[in-house]
Amino acid sequence: MMTDKNMKNKIIIVTGATRGIGRAIAERLVSQGVVVVGTGTRDTEKRMRGEAGLEGVVWKDLDVGDATSMNNFIEELPLLGPIQGLVNNAGINRIKPISEVSEEDFAEVLSVNLRAPYLLCQTIGKGMAERGGGSIVNIASIWSVVSKPGRTLYTTAKSGLAGLTRALAVELGPSGVLVNTLSPGFTLTDLTKQSLTQSEMDQLCEQIPLRKMADPDDIARTVAFLVGPENRYITGQNLVVDGGFTIV
Repeated sequence: MMTDKNMKNKIIIVTGATRGIGRAIAERLVSQGVVVVGTGTRDTEKRMRGEAGLEGVVWKDLDVGDATSMNNFIEELPLLGPIQGLVNNAGINRIKPISEVSEEDFAEVLSVNLRAPYLLCQTIGKGMAERGGGSIVNIASIWSVVSKPGRTLYTTAKSGLAGLTRALAVELGPSGVLVNTLSPGFTLTDLTKQSLTQSEMDQLCEQIPLRKMADPDDIARTVAFLVGPENRYITGQNLVVDGGFTIV
């Protein structure tokens, strides 16, 4: 089992860490002694100060869809110290038929889900390679491996993220850097509970072999393994954590 000593004082960035899966990842890593740098879009430190389970998180504002915000964040990275891990979790979805997708929709979804992770991998991956190690986890989705009507934007972006993972794993592997994609299935976040009725959630669960949605911590535990010392040889993979949904 991974121990606190193995993870203690490592600096790991988690984007979109204020809620949902990102928050669960931050909580899991904090519990293992990691120095988590968590991001939110605005007033993040003020909003998240004193949140249970997130004590010690270094909060930074970062709007991954805004070029200026991205540039400012990247310029501040050297001030954080040597970054051993990066979890690109922040993302958005726009569900609509391709005939209704505007150029603005395309630009926004690709900017948040693909451009921002690419730029963070580019900058942080360089430092990891120079130091001879590190771990990057890109959070994609089951829609990177399967799809359904109305998801051309999301599937395009998340499939691109999985492609970035494979290419970067090849490029940074000789320097000891591990790069993986984690693709969650249906996860019981607060947003899921707000968006779906209990009946709709029950119907979804009937389509999952395990007959239940993932708890956010199920995803967080997997991320913690991928960025932790027990993962020494897994790289370039798209690990689907979905209770078996995509195999039926």
